[in-house]
Amino acid sequence: MDLDGADKERVLYQLKTKLSDGCLAFTDAESAEFFENAALCDDRLLAQYDSTGSIEKQALKEAVKQRKLFPCLFGSALKLNGVQEFLDCLNAYTTMPHYSNTFGAKVFKISEDNQKIRLTFLKVTGGSLKVKEVLSSKRNTAAEKVNQIRIYSGDKFSTADEAPAGTICAVTGISFARSGDGLGTEKDSGLPVLTPVLTYRLELPEGIDSHTALEKMRLLETEDPQLKVVWNSRLGEIQVQLMGDIQLEVLQAVIKERFGFDVTFGKGNIIYKETIKDTVEGIGHFEPLRHYAEVHLLLKPGKRNSGLVFSTDCKEDLLDKNWQRLILTHLYEKTHIGVLTGSPITDMEITLVSGRAHPKHTEGGDFRQATYRAVRQGLRTAESVLLEPMYEFSLEVPSESIGRAISDIQRMSGTFSQPETVGEFTVINGTAPVSEMSEYTREVLQYTHGKGRLTCSFSGYDVCHNAEEVIRFVGYDCDGDTDNTADSVFCSHGAGYIVKWDDVKTHMHLPSALAAPKESYIKTFSPAAVSNMKKQKDIFALDKELMQIFENTYGPIKRPETFVTRERYQPDTNKDSRYKRPKAPQTDGKEYLLVDGYNVIFSWENLRKLSESSIEGARNTLVNILCNYQGYKKCEVILVFDAYKVKGNQREIERVNNINIVYTKEAETADMYIEKVTHELAKKHKVRVVTSDGMEQLIILGSGALRVLSLAFLEEIHQAEDEIRQIIEAHN
Repeated sequence: MDLDGADKERVLYQLKTKLSDGCLAFTDAESAEFFENAALCDDRLLAQYDSTGSIEKQALKEAVKQRKLFPCLFGSALKLNGVQEFLDCLNAYTTMPHYSNTFGAKVFKISEDNQKIRLTFLKVTGGSLKVKEVLSSKRNTAAEKVNQIRIYSGDKFSTADEAPAGTICAVTGISFARSGDGLGTEKDSGLPVLTPVLTYRLELPEGIDSHTALEKMRLLETEDPQLKVVWNSRLGEIQVQLMGDIQLEVLQAVIKERFGFDVTFGKGNIIYKETIKDTVEGIGHFEPLRHYAEVHLLLKPGKRNSGLVFSTDCKEDLLDKNWQRLILTHLYEKTHIGVLTGSPITDMEITLVSGRAHPKHTEGGDFRQATYRAVRQGLRTAESVLLEPMYEFSLEVPSESIGRAISDIQRMSGTFSQPETVGEFTVINGTAPVSEMSEYTREVLQYTHGKGRLTCSFSGYDVCHNAEEVIRFVGYDCDGDTDNTADSVFCSHGAGYIVKWDDVKTHMHLPSALAAPKESYIKTFSPAAVSNMKKQKDIFALDKELMQIFENTYGPIKRPETFVTRERYQPDTNKDSRYKRPKAPQTDGKEYLLVDGYNVIFSWENLRKLSESSIEGARNTLVNILCNYQGYKKCEVILVFDAYKVKGNQREIERVNNINIVYTKEAETADMYIEKVTHELAKKHKVRVVTSDGMEQLIILGSGALRVLSLAFLEEIHQAEDEIRQIIEAHN
């Protein structure tokens, strides 16, 4: 109220019209006029006023608590006008909340004392807090002890052994907490209402290096959740993201007071963001020597101002749950940038739809690389859209200036509703780009001679009105940004090589999530077709698509037409030292069937449902099915179950009826065992392997065996059961 032209009645009118009719001046809370105005805010107050001509203080306190009455007082803290009246009103017309007996607290401030000891300010909202108590938050699982509880009064404080509910205090010893964190039963606060829309370059004085300044700025960022500090490695500079000039002046003063050096700031630039227009699949592959990871992500446009949403829709039999969680972690941990201007992406749903790990060579860092590349490759494939921040504004000007105001709003690419006339003033409400309206306040004051007023609030992001101009000005080279590459790394002949983003789909190892499944992935190989195979080309003819994948990955397969041993060719002395090829080895007629047990269980619907209640029951059911199958087909069946997670476990092989059951040893997966056995058996025998694991299928094919998809094998089981049933019926 100490500003020039301040009008108490006008301010109270604005509060009532823009906020609530329950806003009421409490400057004279015992007068008849006050009781009459308060009675209009609630039926109970009205009834009491009609019967007694006044209203009890307890009834007023209850109305305030129920948010039907909003006390308003007028004064100036700078000049100490009305401060005591405000405190008296706060004490008289508010009610202490009820606190639970379970501990809870909300962190609202981070600071340091004169000895550079970190202070975490919080309010205890339930139970009590004691010294040496261990605290943790939902955002950070780290647990730390409270060393000291301080009750502050200005710069002075007293220590306490315990802080009951309702206490506002500072604690030492806690380093993980941030402003807005909930402790105990208290929930974390939501995102700040004010979102920074401008970024400024921090210009340092001589003698202060960037590393030191960045460390100090990170400390301020921890203390103030509305301050965002960014290190731009491409430009080699510190940037701060703020709302505008006033916040900039405050930050400048804080840096001088806290750290003892003066800073200046470059001209504020708009914080742009990027999104996509259509749904695309992003593919990232990372396979240098002895590393392997492939990630497929579905990037789908989200609602405007919805932010980023990460999820998974990938089957666990395709990619283990632990790997899926790791990929989601990598999605969350990084600020992913777009390909138009290098601005952060937003308004997208990014879903993990497929992925692959290698049983031996995959490490956690491999999936980080594959995930980052998948996001980037998807953005590179999609049609990107540049977004800019928007202001929701209310412009109040004298009626004679309305023409100029409307012309300015249209010039700034803004939109507005029908102007409203209030007395001698006209009010225009609408939206406009921050880039156009951020400095418009000065113009309003000039052409209205100080009578106009512009109020702006951030309303979110929308499509940039001058996208081409901004993109050209920024000059971002997305393909030259090696820290955010869209290319993938594949391996061939023991060496890694780069595949450009637009050629990744021709090299990827997994099928596209957006493409319909091809017939070769679901076809069934009949027993007759298998029994007629005599040459390796016969195997590949049944599975041409997998053969193509194998050769794209590992190079062309150069092997003789028949299955041959590794013996060196011997010269024939009777034919002028010409070499002759040895004959194909004679097989003993045995056919081997290797079955990845858990892969089949989780692929077959009936066994998967049974495993949810009893995994042992599912195993026994599969054993019985394979025993019947073996008895009819007369092949050698080897059923393999993973037991590699059992510490100290030794490989176990048991014979049940007419099949062999293998439980792998510690650190040996079913894939590893099958790969090794297939390599040996395929030299002299016909070998088929039942699995849906894509990597295992490639290895099988390279060994000269035949892969059978788990679901395709189920059809083969049904066919065998039908034939057995027909034989029984014929004999009866």
